[in-house]
Formats: sequence, structure tokens, C-alpha cells
Amino acid sequence: MPAHETSADYMIVFDGGTSGGNPGLGYGSYAIFDARGTQRVLRHLEFGASATNNEAEYNTLLAALADLRERLKQQVAQTVIVIRGDSRLVIAQVTGEWEARDERMTTLRDAARASLRPFKRYRLVWQARAETVKILGH
Repeated sequence: MPAHETSADYMIVFDGGTSGGNPGLGYGSYAIFDARGTQRVLRHLEFGASATNNEAEYNTLLAALADLRERLKQQVAQTVIVIRGDSRLVIAQVTGEWEARDERMTTLRDAARASLRPFKRYRLVWQARAETVKILGH
């Protein structure tokens, strides 16, 4: 975990996309790290043939948050997390920096915000694509 994020209990790195066009076959990956920077989870997901890149990004984030909440159970309310991804759209929409105009994006943004509420604190951070690739391999 980067030094400036050592106050977090967990860090999630997520990425999603499509192959065969946009929309296309949706996929995603996420990793969950503990406070020591030890990778605890690495998951690869498939979302079917009608996903857009942005939907795959959001669905990957939602899956990662659900996974971490399930692992933490009642401890979620005491947990601080950092979420890193290279999707400016997802990061900016969830933080409120950008407006979600499309109904599908609004629904996904709202679901992400609801998934974050149980945590004590959270922070979303945009990172360069190269950083995501180092961690997730795509």
C-alpha cells in the first residue's frame, strides 16, 4: 500500500473493460490489500456480452466492495478503506466531482455510494493505468 495510505485498513484496486467492442464482453479484476500491503484477494470477473466499459468498471467496484463487506461482517463500520482505479469517470462520479447524466450510470453510481456507506471512512483515488496493470495484469 502506498505510504500516504497507511492509515487505511484495506485498499481495493479495481479495473474493468470490454473485449470485442464497446459494448462487448465485460470483464473486471480487483485486488484487496490489508494495512500492511499484503494482497489478500485477487479476483477476475466476467459480466457477459452486453456490457460497456463503464458498466464493467462499476460492476467490478461493486463486486470488490461486496466482497470486502462480506469478509468484514460487523467490523465494516470500524473500517477505513482506500479505493484506487484508473477510471476517471467512475472515481469522479462516485465522489461527486462529475455528474452522472446517463440513467444507467446514475444507477451504478448510486449503488456504489450505497455500498460505501457502511464503512467508517473511504477515499477514492484515481491512479494511472500503468499502476493498475502492475497490480491486476490488465
